[in-house]
Amino acid sequence: MPRKRKEHKGDGIPSPSLKSAPIKTREGFRAGELLFFALAALFTALVCVSAGSVNVPLKETFGVIWNAIFSLPQPDSTSVPIILSVRLPRVLCVALTGAALSVCGGAMQGLLRNPLADGSTLGVSSGASLGAVIAIAFGVTFPGLPLAGTMVLAMAFAFLSLVIILGLAYKIDYSLSTNTIILIGVIYSMFVSSILSLVITFASDHIRSITFWTMGSLLGASYQNALVLLCALAVCGTVILRYARELNAFAIGEENARHIGVPVKRVKLILMIAVSALIGVCVSIGGSIGFVGLVTPHMVRMIVGPNHKRLLPASLFGGAIFLMLADLVSRVILSPLELPIGVVTSFVGAILFVVIFYRARRVRA
Repeated sequence: MPRKRKEHKGDGIPSPSLKSAPIKTREGFRAGELLFFALAALFTALVCVSAGSVNVPLKETFGVIWNAIFSLPQPDSTSVPIILSVRLPRVLCVALTGAALSVCGGAMQGLLRNPLADGSTLGVSSGASLGAVIAIAFGVTFPGLPLAGTMVLAMAFAFLSLVIILGLAYKIDYSLSTNTIILIGVIYSMFVSSILSLVITFASDHIRSITFWTMGSLLGASYQNALVLLCALAVCGTVILRYARELNAFAIGEENARHIGVPVKRVKLILMIAVSALIGVCVSIGGSIGFVGLVTPHMVRMIVGPNHKRLLPASLFGGAIFLMLADLVSRVILSPLELPIGVVTSFVGAILFVVIFYRARRVRA
């Protein structure tokens, strides 16, 4: 009876493609999970629009928004302009910013295989902050677009930062390894921080507004800002979600991902550009808001698992919920005074991050 021939890696068998890669993860995002996160985000948004220095009943808030969507007559109430002109655009911007920062953080943690990574690890957030601070300090404007100076310079410096960081990393390490990119990003962030201090020193007249902005704030956000954030999230977020399967492959290591057919260098570049663009837009509108992209993916991962086909969509909703609640706290905790939202996210995020890692350490033990 003929014996079956055992197959070995050296038998000349071609490497499997990504579609046949032996990555055992659960299927993509489930409809039940999508519905749960979507309803949670909508309910959180409704609560955040209703609450504030002047509380409005949830039913009345829902009715005003419903009438506005379908162009129905509004009730004769003082709450209508508060809801439609002040709170709703702000909550929309907060939700979109949180979703964007969170999905960037989830993508970077998967790409760099580092639980401490988020979009700002690249140094792009610091670069965007520098561009925005320069615009504020020196009154940079564009003809016909007086409010676009901050956004344009923030996005330009975000892309410039990406070019500098990747260029230096490429010179040092041709393979663009994860450790090299993180190291260059940290060094670049420290360098930019020193330049920020220098710019603030020469812009004493704008020191208050710059300081408030660097702590993160979406005070005065408009529907135009929400539209810009929505467009950026639609484009860059779609690119990031498109590479969820490749991010799953990165979990087994870059070398193994390369062997199963992942174009490692190209995927890295595309994801980094998408993350950089999205962070640049968020920073230009809301300032520096920390810990959202660092903490939210960890919390979401406890619910849906490590599969990026489920983790990234869940991070979108989780980040929106987290930042909306942080913004609500910043508005009501010291009412009528308002805290910068970045102060709240840093305080809450630091505590949550310690708790998450303590629990993870106990599970491993």
